[in-house]
Amino acid sequence: MMRILLFLATNLAVLLIASITLSLVGFNGFMAANGLDLDLKQLLIYCAVFGFAGSLFSLFISKWMAKMSTGTEIITQPRTSHEQWLLQTVEQLSQQAGIRMPEVGIFPAYEANAFATGWNKNDALVAVSQGLLERFSPDEVRAVLAHEIGHVANGDMVTLSLIQGVVNTFVMFFARIIGNFVDKVIFKNEEGNGIAFMVATIIAELVLGILATIIVMWFSRWREYRADAAGAQLASPRAMISALEHLRAEQDVPVHMPDSMTAFGINSAGKSILAGLFMSHPPLEERIATLQRMG
Repeated sequence: MMRILLFLATNLAVLLIASITLSLVGFNGFMAANGLDLDLKQLLIYCAVFGFAGSLFSLFISKWMAKMSTGTEIITQPRTSHEQWLLQTVEQLSQQAGIRMPEVGIFPAYEANAFATGWNKNDALVAVSQGLLERFSPDEVRAVLAHEIGHVANGDMVTLSLIQGVVNTFVMFFARIIGNFVDKVIFKNEEGNGIAFMVATIIAELVLGILATIIVMWFSRWREYRADAAGAQLASPRAMISALEHLRAEQDVPVHMPDSMTAFGINSAGKSILAGLFMSHPPLEERIATLQRMG
């Protein structure tokens, strides 16, 4: 509940700040002077500000949100030999990938999972679950860490946020064009924005938002294959395949990764063809088969 409230509060704050900014610089009136036609240039600017505001703000606070929502404890001074090994392994993999050493953490969860996040590849966070550390072999843990380092080195967090911003922009843009068409052409309203504009815009945003999510999730699945390839290169193909097979063996165990972090985890699964369109990760069977073909 706290994570949901924080998410809603964050987005509300972004919308308020963006709205005030737009009003101050004069971009709040995207309707033309006669109230009938859209000023498409001004509308696009309006939508871009709102569309990118949320995704970029979320990106900049992603490490803080990840630590808070998962209960990740950052390893500053290793207290055990396992924590020392974890730090040394991430440092070695980071050097191989040519990035700065990220923060390393462990989050308290029974399910085997891991994630990487951060606003750029030289200021990232890599975290693994306690369950993964306890049940996976050192080679498998190293492969999972290599997969997450691959996400960081590929700049996946930044790219996904930018794509989400672009998608948000055009969903808002075309939804308002549709709303204006319905209001002016179908309902013959010539006195500014009527109720039909607002209703049609909301419905259009919902429909276009669903279609846009399919595009974003397709990219998210594609980047998982790239991260798997990076994991195989930084660790070894055998270890990466073994780690994915171990994840598949535990797939019946419920995954409780917070919604905001699911796209950045290593383990996620869907149950149907329709659900597959909205999956952030490809099926583990396909990822394993891809690595085997590469090998």
